[in-house]
Amino acid sequence: MSYSVQQIAHIIHASAKINYPCHINYLLTDTRQVIDADSSLFFALGTHPTRNGHHYIPIAYNTGIKNFVVQFDFDDSPYPDANFFKVHQPLLALQQLAAFHRSQFNLPVIGITGSNGKTIVKEWLFQLLNADYKIVRSPRSYNSQIGVPLSVWHIAAYHQLGIFEAGISLPNEMQALQKVIQPTIGILTSIGDAHNEGFQNLQQKIQEKLLLFQEVDCFIYCTDDLPEETILPNVTTFSWGSSATAKLQIIDYNYQLNKTIVHYKHNGNAETLEIPFTDKASIHNVLTCFCCLLYLKVNEAVIQQRIQLLQPIDMRMQLKKGIQDCVIINDSYSNDIDSFGIALDYLQQQAAGNRTTVIVSDFLESGIPTQQLYENVAQLLKQKKVNRCIAIGNNIGHYQHAIAAAVEEAYFFIDTTHFLNEWFRFSFQSEYILLKGARKYAFERIAAILELQVHETILEVNLTALANNLRTYRQLLAPTVRTMAMVKAFGYGSGSIEVAKVLQFYHTDYLAVAYIDEGVSLRKAGIALPIMVMNIEESGFNAMVEYGLEPEIFSFQLYHQLHKFLLEQGIENFPVHIKVDTGMHRLGFNPNEANALGNLLIANHTMRVKSVFSHLASAENALHDDFTKQQNDAFIYFSSVLQSILNYQFLRHIANSAAIVRHKNLQYDMVRLGIGLYGVNSAAETNLHLQPVASLKTTIAQIKHLKPGDSVGYNRTAIVQAPTTIATIRIGYADGFSKRLSNGIGFVFINGYRAPVIGSVCMDMTMINISHIPNVKEGDSVEIFGKNISVEEVAKWCSTIPYEILTGISQRVKRVYLNE
Repeated sequence: MSYSVQQIAHIIHASAKINYPCHINYLLTDTRQVIDADSSLFFALGTHPTRNGHHYIPIAYNTGIKNFVVQFDFDDSPYPDANFFKVHQPLLALQQLAAFHRSQFNLPVIGITGSNGKTIVKEWLFQLLNADYKIVRSPRSYNSQIGVPLSVWHIAAYHQLGIFEAGISLPNEMQALQKVIQPTIGILTSIGDAHNEGFQNLQQKIQEKLLLFQEVDCFIYCTDDLPEETILPNVTTFSWGSSATAKLQIIDYNYQLNKTIVHYKHNGNAETLEIPFTDKASIHNVLTCFCCLLYLKVNEAVIQQRIQLLQPIDMRMQLKKGIQDCVIINDSYSNDIDSFGIALDYLQQQAAGNRTTVIVSDFLESGIPTQQLYENVAQLLKQKKVNRCIAIGNNIGHYQHAIAAAVEEAYFFIDTTHFLNEWFRFSFQSEYILLKGARKYAFERIAAILELQVHETILEVNLTALANNLRTYRQLLAPTVRTMAMVKAFGYGSGSIEVAKVLQFYHTDYLAVAYIDEGVSLRKAGIALPIMVMNIEESGFNAMVEYGLEPEIFSFQLYHQLHKFLLEQGIENFPVHIKVDTGMHRLGFNPNEANALGNLLIANHTMRVKSVFSHLASAENALHDDFTKQQNDAFIYFSSVLQSILNYQFLRHIANSAAIVRHKNLQYDMVRLGIGLYGVNSAAETNLHLQPVASLKTTIAQIKHLKPGDSVGYNRTAIVQAPTTIATIRIGYADGFSKRLSNGIGFVFINGYRAPVIGSVCMDMTMINISHIPNVKEGDSVEIFGKNISVEEVAKWCSTIPYEILTGISQRVKRVYLNE
């Protein structure tokens, strides 16, 4: 369902400045999440100097967004062709619009709140009910004042059931979420100490959470968690617990190896339920789901079958293989004493008697008096027989005595950086390690510890030259053509993060990386540009969604894998890029598969095409211009068929660096700038005045004077015939200096002269002949390629291409970035 801008203005009570009529389909609070700019409405949220959505309006505007909800005092004069909706509070306007949207649909909606388990219960309900209903639900943990309205906005006419979670951390927050969700079924998950600090006491927190359910048809809860006097009056309940008054009375739990048998009474009948989990949190969550399905009149035998198929939710505790035969359990998702106990249960269960270490930070979401809190922490450590505790933070450090008394070994650090400075002395070996840290402590740095290697060979990256090359290519483009910059393969060896920052500064439209982890690194470094990922794997789908990365889809198998994942996550219209194989015969859909793909995309709602593209096989070679034309014809056919089926616009791009110069008719909506950005002109017949971005340099380690008959290097491949002076330089094939440069094939540059390689290139060093070069001394700088020896020349010596030379520079080679 879409809304006209006039309707929007009326719904949110805005003072509207409407310059052109349009309809709104998408709500945005983040400029990185643009799906269709023309039908998007951007809410400028926040008033903090560094976190103010109004600061991002220029970026949003440049991406094509023309509809903005802003505060009354915002100056809209720089944007004369945009629509502005001025309100007192953009966040309230977002909630009002979502609430109105919710009211347009008459469907059952499950609203979920509680201290722990909201997301798990939501996802398990989806797994259990997906066969019976077309379900819309909160993506991941979208349960905040912003996340809830963005989730509810996804309700469409075809949905038959909604499942939304709501989280609060302060009084007077739930009323707004109740108006947005308007639940007909309410679920309260387990109540604990998480986010207690915002409330006077536990009773106040419970009362605030119960406000979500004041108008529901049925309220589902555990009687063991909730005092009877707190239950909302005049609300029908479906309760479970040990109380005889519970509608589903729990008689007993029978814990077995990998499952739990629950004995219960329902409607006067004694029954059993088999749950494929043994931890208390999972059992609690399954029983809550069980009651919900009973209320929805799902057959009990069917419920039993479906519960056996429940999958763990991986956005909580992550278990991964670690260094030195260790296992890492990363549970930094929540930070309260209740979830700490649950995590310790899981650690103990997984370790099965093996050595355990807990790395834990200060608890920031407890609300419990500090002394009592850390006494409880110590008690839990002792109960679970943890061998070693590494505690990080100011507060926990004040209770060293209690912690140390609870474990065999205890260590304390003021912050994560201090621990990382000394992590190597702990000799982690064949143990189970639990990471339990508040987000401010950045425990992801601990989870990804890497050894920093020092090397005297450096790759100088001239960022000024990079910017010059970008400008050079932009001058060749039509005014409306966008630019996608390739920063894959560690930015062609130059360092993707630093290169991406320059590209972002100069307003490049898109970035492209090879793998998901490259895109994640860019996001963590603050890169906000849209990022296309060219090779995705199923194991990285979570990170891809979390960090707002846009995948390339090149096959039906990959489409179905991603569709299944997005469906399970409750995500719709996820941005994707379609690759068509027009003759490269590497990756991509065949041109004749456009109809089948288009029908899949239009039948499902999980993806939205941002672009269609192809890869030219030989754009730089005039001998293959006819083949390039054939590729373009196939590209036009595929993209035209797909667009006719989808009936919406997407970007088209086929031109690479060489095609920008040699095939200007192929620029279309966007071009992909790769090797040319780094100073390599693949269209050699045109002088573009590109500047080399990367210069590989090393130093002389030692100088030797040889006599006739002396040999150099392995296998004595070089035997000198006359007195010869050689230098050993600190670079070898492990650094990216190819062994193909051995025995005089390759040269380096020293003090104004070229010096040939003598003997075989070794792993970490190479010998060169400097007999003809005056005034050479140990420690002198040596250029491998740069201003005096081009990377193209080195590639020619190696019988390869510049791409291989640049991307082959080892990451142990230190990158030094220059701005002139």
